[in-house]
Amino acid sequence: MSRQQREALDALLRSAPRSETPLTPAQQRAAYAAALTRPAPDGVTTRRTVLGGRPALELEPAGSADRGRLLFFHGGGYVVGSPDTHTGLAGELAARTGLRTTSVDYRLAPEHAFPAAVDDGLAAYRDLLAAGADPRDLVVAGDSAGGGLSIATLLAAREAGLPQPAAVVVFSPWVDMTLSGESIRTKEDADPLFTEADVRAYADLYIGAGDRSHPLASPVFADLAGLPPLLVQVGANEVLLDDAVRLAGRAGAADVETTLEIGSGLPHVYQLQHGRLDEADAALDRAARFLAGHLGHLGHLDHLDHLDHLGRLDHLGRLDVPVS
Repeated sequence: MSRQQREALDALLRSAPRSETPLTPAQQRAAYAAALTRPAPDGVTTRRTVLGGRPALELEPAGSADRGRLLFFHGGGYVVGSPDTHTGLAGELAARTGLRTTSVDYRLAPEHAFPAAVDDGLAAYRDLLAAGADPRDLVVAGDSAGGGLSIATLLAAREAGLPQPAAVVVFSPWVDMTLSGESIRTKEDADPLFTEADVRAYADLYIGAGDRSHPLASPVFADLAGLPPLLVQVGANEVLLDDAVRLAGRAGAADVETTLEIGSGLPHVYQLQHGRLDEADAALDRAARFLAGHLGHLGHLDHLDHLDHLGRLDHLGRLDVPVS
């Protein structure tokens, strides 16, 4: 692990120019795409498809397992982002798990406010099941707003009487539209990317005059009983830290098998820095092992066996919940 890498990343993120005038959603989307888009890793092929009535990107790693699917939801505050901006991150998960992965282009706010994204997530999940996917061979992952959407989709699936998938992984999940976590204020100086005002602006566009504490908008307030095994990864230097901590705590209290990892000195969705930051690659390795392990498919992860797994946890505050 490299302290120099973390400090250089923090400085780089803080150096990004901020507009003096508010950008339109279209301008925000263009800027986000220019800053974030990375290609799929070598050995992962992509093709356009449709899932749940929405455009989607399918990512297939070479030698992918015959069984097993990964459903991925991208981040972007429910306002920006797409499968294209997250091709790199979704592709890394596909490559590391060996699973065929589908990234959904769910509808964005403010043109399509809550609950449009949740409706699209549920439609995608339902479509996979209807096409014959065994829920025991299906896993879900998402980052930031996509992490919140992953949890909301599974809650909506539970209410619809659908079976749960085998496991879910969320990176820096945004799960509280009320912004009631203490870190939204206490971590503002430490966070190189977002302020409370930034997060509130996204919430305003997504929820508008709606109920910000609705469990499908803010899953941190939901009854999480019955969800599948959950891995939550978050950076210590982000305003959404308490979203992740409270989500993990509530899941554990609801008897959900839950693992929370807090990365010391790391920013929001630091996994996006794969190939540039040692902690990002180590986190993705652990996420892949978690997902594949709950599918019972560990054979195709043999190429990860050389990792010094314990050594890569040196900079993590790790808590398995529930705890005694």
